[in-house]
Amino acid sequence: MKIFKIISTLLAIAVLFVFSRYFFTQSTPIIPREVLFGNPAKKSPRISPNGNMIAYLAPVNNILNVWMKTIGKDDDRPITKDTRQGIQRFFWVQNSKQILFLQDKDGDENDHLYQVDLNTLQQTDLTPFNDVKVKICAVDKHFPNEIIVLMNKENPKLFDAYRLNLISGETTLVAKNPGNIDNWLADTNLKIRAAVASDKDGGETVLVRKDENSEWQSILKWNFEDALAGSLVCFSKDGDYLYLEDSSGLNAKALKKLEISTGKEEIIAQDPKFDICGALINPDTYKPEAVCFEKERIEWQVLDVKVKEDFEIISKINNGDLFFCNRTFDDDCWVVGFMDDNGPISFYIYDRKTKKAEFLFFHRPDLAKYKLSQMKPISFTSRDGLIIHGYITYPILKLQKNFPMVLLVHGGPWYRDKWGFDSITQWLANRGYVCLQVNFRGSSGYGKEFLNAGNREWGRKMHNDLVDAVDWAIKNKNINPDKVAIFGGSYGGYAALVGATFTPDLFSCAVDIVGPSNLNTLINFIPPYWETFKMQFFMRVGNPETEEDFLNSRSPLFKVDQIKIPILIAQGANDPRVKQAESEQIVAAMKEKGIEYEYVLFPDEGHGFSKPQNRIKFFAIAEKFLAKHLGGRYEK
Repeated sequence: MKIFKIISTLLAIAVLFVFSRYFFTQSTPIIPREVLFGNPAKKSPRISPNGNMIAYLAPVNNILNVWMKTIGKDDDRPITKDTRQGIQRFFWVQNSKQILFLQDKDGDENDHLYQVDLNTLQQTDLTPFNDVKVKICAVDKHFPNEIIVLMNKENPKLFDAYRLNLISGETTLVAKNPGNIDNWLADTNLKIRAAVASDKDGGETVLVRKDENSEWQSILKWNFEDALAGSLVCFSKDGDYLYLEDSSGLNAKALKKLEISTGKEEIIAQDPKFDICGALINPDTYKPEAVCFEKERIEWQVLDVKVKEDFEIISKINNGDLFFCNRTFDDDCWVVGFMDDNGPISFYIYDRKTKKAEFLFFHRPDLAKYKLSQMKPISFTSRDGLIIHGYITYPILKLQKNFPMVLLVHGGPWYRDKWGFDSITQWLANRGYVCLQVNFRGSSGYGKEFLNAGNREWGRKMHNDLVDAVDWAIKNKNINPDKVAIFGGSYGGYAALVGATFTPDLFSCAVDIVGPSNLNTLINFIPPYWETFKMQFFMRVGNPETEEDFLNSRSPLFKVDQIKIPILIAQGANDPRVKQAESEQIVAAMKEKGIEYEYVLFPDEGHGFSKPQNRIKFFAIAEKFLAKHLGGRYEK
């Protein structure tokens, strides 16, 4: 009788397992790659300063361009005609008569600044310089016809500050980089009055001057441990104070107010564990109205009672995480967005007078046809006692036993995974994989102690955290230990190569996108305009001038003999950060030793894949690769 019961139970389990696999395959439609990785239908709405129009990004012949419509009318029309790679960043000129946008060439990151006249649709390259990168430094509503830009025109390693007249197109040098300035800040009169200088010890110094003709004075020193957490926000309206994001004397980065004449600091907003991740600044008073902290999800703290009711109303519009796009000149209308984990990003116009919100659009409305997976926050304790946070996303059906899993590693590494919609996460879950995302030590957002715990730990404790995460998931989250992949881009690509070389028995396969294979060559060939950040690299990763052997010991290239698993490597030929050689040197080593690999080179991409046809091509290759080695689904 007992034997009969045991056999019956085993048969029931087997039937349930087969049914669950069949049910998942048959009842959960495959989300097409085009829906997940093609261009969004619309994104990045910006209301005009006068409140009459909305501009946004949308495809024209599958290339993202800037579109515009009159509020209250259905007169949507494109105002740019890019046919190359698509526009990703744009903003309004404060006179509401022009649009500005930034664009590089095939991922080389040498952005030019373009202006489009909305009456004639004439497009002008305002920075027509070869091999020069432009960055926006200051835009102010009270100066509608000029902005401050940064360019490395005179020296490819250094950014000088220029005043750009948007009427004449003339640029005027207003601050010359002496060789160590990492960033500049303009005051409320659009004058460059503050700067952050990189120091030889890896720290940074905040400099201020009374006016553009005065000498620079040091007012604040950030040591090495605080340098990555320190940044300038804005001047007060009277120019007597600086608002800063700063972790000096604290663990987590806080919003502070610094009196320039005395050096006296006031903490405006802080959390003991989590860094501030942004501030909403009033464009007239220049005072912070609210700040956000990124915990498991975004949490806003209102500082100005004048916007308290607005936040209360906006928070009821949508259950997603709130973010701000822009506001009108009179501050009567705000454009806001909401990030959700299992649905597309949604955008609204909020009218502060009527206290009502109008829905604009979803960025990928076709996602509404499919049921998406939820992203759940997780945490565990590392082998040496650190609390590690992250997220886990399951396929829709959870009856299956022993899921295959993909460890998706973020780039940076001084960055973090966040809650919300992610195309790769949903793609993996839809194909039948659990997606595990880990904010390993060295990730930002969790205070400087956690961030600095990653110093000099590339390929060691940072990787140990990923290994501990996989072990934790196998023990606690219904994961098949024989079906685990590691997948990532940039630092995440490096982590994938480390997984294949340092811990090859843990993973079934690895996917590396633009990941460095040799830390010596990575640091020696960083972009010239990262020169002021080089000492941070030396101290946080290693110094190739004095520690070649140490960096070799952390480089996957020199442990190719230990690879036991197949690897997919993808690279952009124009990548200025992780050069093509980083991928090709390890591909050559694997080829020489007869190790299984696939290598995909995109000749018209840089650090990642901006063109939809390239994204779709790569993920077609990647999902077939994963299906072969993990057993999931793929779209044929």
